[in-house]
Amino acid sequence: QVQLVESGGGMVQAGGSLRLSCAASGSIFSIIDMGWYRQAPGKQRELLETITNVGNRNYADSVKARFTISRDNAKNTVYLQMNSLKPEDTAVYYCNVKVRTRYDGPVYNYWGQGTQVTVSS
Repeated sequence: QVQLVESGGGMVQAGGSLRLSCAASGSIFSIIDMGWYRQAPGKQRELLETITNVGNRNYADSVKARFTISRDNAKNTVYLQMNSLKPEDTAVYYCNVKVRTRYDGPVYNYWGQGTQVTVSS
């Protein structure tokens, strides 16, 4: 079993910054991809950014210029640096990791518990 613990959400004024963290622990052999998603009220969950185990990044156009994903493989942790936040960035933010629990095993998909980000105008 793998556990994800998110932190760093909160309330910020428009134009401000926040840094989210998501630490994975448990029965981890290797982490393949790590990513961040968000879900605003009444909307579907959307992909923001992903990063592979070798550092290749994939960004959604809506956040490409403002958000930056990074990961610390030694700590099994993924980060999301969010700058120039806008009220429309208000949502619950979720981390996602794809994990192997043994070298020849399947890849499992895990989600964090979500952290609220609220941007006031």
